[in-house]
Amino acid sequence: MGNVLEIIPLGGVGEFGMNCMAVRYDEDMIVIDAGMGFPEESVYGVDVSVPDFDFLEEYRDSLSAIVLTHGHEDHLGALPYILKKFNLPVYLSHFTAGLAERKLEEHDLLSDVLLHRVEPRQVVEIGPFKIEFIRVSHSLVDCFSLAIRTPVGTIIHTGDYKVDETPVIGEPIDLRTFRSYGQEGVLALLSDSTNATVPGRTPSERAVIPAFEEIFSETEGRIIVSAFASSIHRIQIVLDVAQQFDRKVCVLGRSMQKNVEIAEELGYLDVPDGLLVSVSDTKHLDDDEIVFLVTGSQGEPRAALAQMATQVYKGLTIEEGDTVVLSARIIPGNERAISRMIGHLYKRGANIIEEKRRLIHVSGHASQEDIRIMTEAVRPRYLVPIHGEYRMLFRHKEFVKNHLNFPEDNIILIENGDVLELDGERATVVDKREIGRTFIDETGFEEIDSDTVRERRQIAYDGVITLVLTINGETGEMEAPPEIVARGIIGMDGSNGLIKEAQRVVSEAVERATRNDREDVTLLKEHVRVELKRFIQKQNGTRPVILPVVVHV
Repeated sequence: MGNVLEIIPLGGVGEFGMNCMAVRYDEDMIVIDAGMGFPEESVYGVDVSVPDFDFLEEYRDSLSAIVLTHGHEDHLGALPYILKKFNLPVYLSHFTAGLAERKLEEHDLLSDVLLHRVEPRQVVEIGPFKIEFIRVSHSLVDCFSLAIRTPVGTIIHTGDYKVDETPVIGEPIDLRTFRSYGQEGVLALLSDSTNATVPGRTPSERAVIPAFEEIFSETEGRIIVSAFASSIHRIQIVLDVAQQFDRKVCVLGRSMQKNVEIAEELGYLDVPDGLLVSVSDTKHLDDDEIVFLVTGSQGEPRAALAQMATQVYKGLTIEEGDTVVLSARIIPGNERAISRMIGHLYKRGANIIEEKRRLIHVSGHASQEDIRIMTEAVRPRYLVPIHGEYRMLFRHKEFVKNHLNFPEDNIILIENGDVLELDGERATVVDKREIGRTFIDETGFEEIDSDTVRERRQIAYDGVITLVLTINGETGEMEAPPEIVARGIIGMDGSNGLIKEAQRVVSEAVERATRNDREDVTLLKEHVRVELKRFIQKQNGTRPVILPVVVHV
């Protein structure tokens, strides 16, 4: 391979979520982030997808570590699935480790995996890579960008970031370290593009405090705040404002309770004594003495807010006079679910405050002027937009080219599976690898192969046929006409003779089959399946799933 650095995104480039990237030099490879994605289109009972880590099988001997930038699901959620295939050490911050431990525990992996907790400004050596963890601001706490020194030059992977000089929790983004790398020389900046279409600066996490204070001061009834469970800054603001206005806080939803617990344990959340109360305690409080902090800002049917809006959840339900604050952005693809939930909230008489009406949510990602600050600090030779749909990567390129006079030839747009080679002199996409995705059945953490998903889709669109053949074990002849049960197939019912026709086609197929075919159940099933499939496709253009059953008597 020679003296070249390879960068291969396995997910998150040209799409939302599923962020994962392999970086390889000579015989060493590290993986940056292992995120899960949320398929936009319905994939029939599958809520979550992860990169197809089988792609890494050919590099098994080169893989040396997984490095995580932060703890959001789209960067951490696939960790158990990659670790089941490759048991690698993981480098991550203290808070990210808190989240990762819970996840690995659920998968019975915790005792097998080595987690290295790292501090900001710490440098670790992994093979030919020297990685410095640089503190950045985001909607989560304890987040890093990575400065990776390699034999061909330094690359900086921003992770998710914004330039926030006044975060609610922790120190602001460490621009000084970015600038010192910029002065020394950076070969390539791999930079977050999520908000590359948004002009101006992304507001600080503190920017939402005035709106929350206003809402608390003018609301007489119960307040229900729904936010991402990972928005630790936002959770702190709700706790602080609740205390200021003499309201107790009740946390609802598994992920919210878990994250509050981890953040408090690790000292990131400051929870005043006696502020948090249980559901049963809320029964003894007046409406103006309580605020509920709940999951479900995306309209997820199983989350606390949707349950409270449609039925009784832990003895609670949304009532006339409640004020619901939706303190989160709409993740693309969730619009209908959120709209439906808001409808249910209105039906129950709630007053709803969304981010369009008040400044109750700020993004965690760099807008155009933040991108300018980062790019000017780092002054890279090459810029590689990452994280986001293709239009965002493209707008990132256009902004930097037009407003920073960055040479267009040095801005490289890549997609999942592209192999980007850097040798210190040039940056070129040299190959395109086919990287699939693996679907996860969330209930049992099981991987679902793409054939199963394809079959589910086929059943949904074209229906299913069960075909039962009763065959005499000695003569190989049919003992009775074939039984055909059709479900969800256009025009295939008892009334129009199509099932009779199908039975005739199957009977003739069995008669034409050789003695050998009839004795071998697998061969006979395939033979009749193909004949019946051809017949139905010719009749009505559909391709149902056909399930043949052979009974020997």
